[in-house]
Amino acid sequence: MFRGATAVNLDSKGRVAIPTRYRAEILEKNQGQMVCTVDIRQSCLLLYPLDEWEKIEQKLLALSNFDPTQRRLQRVMLGHATECEMDAQGRILLSGPLRQHAKLEKGLMLVGQLNKFEIWSDVEWHTQIAEDIEIGSSTDFAADALNDFSL
Repeated sequence: MFRGATAVNLDSKGRVAIPTRYRAEILEKNQGQMVCTVDIRQSCLLLYPLDEWEKIEQKLLALSNFDPTQRRLQRVMLGHATECEMDAQGRILLSGPLRQHAKLEKGLMLVGQLNKFEIWSDVEWHTQIAEDIEIGSSTDFAADALNDFSL
């Protein structure tokens, strides 16, 4: 399970090191195999351990090729899906198109979302989190959806 937001760096070759605390789990369950794709709603990337990505692939496969919206989702998510294998130093290589989609430069945020990571440029992350907090502090924020949710 992946939790928390961690500042990481993108090296000159487009590699990012997975924090040490996650490496053993990824190696044990997936032999270091991961899949990275674009987020269709935000300028970040989604990085899945292979076993979690295979669940997403099955959901995408179940969508209709005849429905234009569903076909677009398949095209974007599967078309950008890139296999990433952790090297001996725990790094993965992010392709140019993926880096471009998420506006990635040197400073990144790797954000745990339990079954996957989001990868953000640090600038985009801080902008997004400020917006999320501002919206979340409004009294009508998802009132119905969160009525029964407590922390």
